[in-house]
Amino acid sequence: MRILGLQHARVEDPGFFLDLLKEDGHEYHPVELDEGEKIPSIENYDGLWVLGGPMDVWEEEKYPWLRVEKRFIRECVVEKGIPYLGLCLGHQLLAEVLGGNVRVARTPEIGVMDVNLTEEGLNGVLFDGIEEKFKCLQWHSAEVSKLPEGAKILAASDSCSIQALKWETRAYSVQFHLEAEPDTVKNWAKIPTYKEALVLAKGENGVIMLEEACKAQMKNFNQNAERVYLNWLQASARV
Repeated sequence: MRILGLQHARVEDPGFFLDLLKEDGHEYHPVELDEGEKIPSIENYDGLWVLGGPMDVWEEEKYPWLRVEKRFIRECVVEKGIPYLGLCLGHQLLAEVLGGNVRVARTPEIGVMDVNLTEEGLNGVLFDGIEEKFKCLQWHSAEVSKLPEGAKILAASDSCSIQALKWETRAYSVQFHLEAEPDTVKNWAKIPTYKEALVLAKGENGVIMLEEACKAQMKNFNQNAERVYLNWLQASARV
């Protein structure tokens, strides 16, 4: 497959997912929207991945390219049926362009936390082979508050009811992060917005604490990431 990736911060790439793509011989073409790079035509790609970032979906005045990105996502998912995977901000963007709502999170989630699969998640493709309750990296202060019409909730947490969603057979997205690698926390903490949120949630030693928490779960993170990756490829092949 040739996958187009829309990125919003250079350090926030697909992480472990990128390693899996390379191992299997798939191509990944990143576009750094925050650096002014233009989105190419989707015609030469087989899938669209939209990653996380420190901006919010409603900050179109501050980040005018968000308008262009939203139109592009809608064109790809709704009009062309391109297989889609959204992570964090990519999850929120998908929900909004499909008619859902995104708001400031009532309870920001930052840390290694539990997520629970819904009945739809347990019986669907994306999380096939994954435990009903699992740990993942959370680092978000916004959340999807209203599900788009035609979408299904695949996972939830105590503080966030829409942790993962599916729209028809074409699009999947998750609020949390399975793509973490050993240097993810260190790299993401270089983004001021992320660092501030982490320190607010965990204190001045937040970076070290989160690094250690992720290190303890890295094997599970990687196993779950590989499973979701393979499941997404399977679902994409059905489109």
